[in-house]
Amino acid sequence: MTAQASYSLPEDIVGLNGPVEKPAPGTLPLRGDLAHIALAKNYLAAHYVIPQRRRIGDTAATLKLAMRDDAGNGTTLDAGQEIELLDCAGDWAWIACGPAGPSGYVRLGMLASEQ
Repeated sequence: MTAQASYSLPEDIVGLNGPVEKPAPGTLPLRGDLAHIALAKNYLAAHYVIPQRRRIGDTAATLKLAMRDDAGNGTTLDAGQEIELLDCAGDWAWIACGPAGPSGYVRLGMLASEQ
């Protein structure tokens, strides 16, 4: 079973007070449809997710800025590094190193097996 990250859920009304600058791709774990729960007070998304803790597998993984092998590269994460799994689609996982990022996509096979 995978352990979940421990983040406190917002206790009061969540709302925005004006325009918010969109972060650069590969930084904060924020998409138009989904965002890390820790960003709920500052960013609007259709849904928020409480991430699951996982690890990068036996080889380093370079984050992709989109779910394509030819997408731009983001940060490279070390083998065995702890990450937060936010979403899976097909053979791709959207992951982050925490609510401050970086974030991006890796093939599911790049993650260590669940124990």
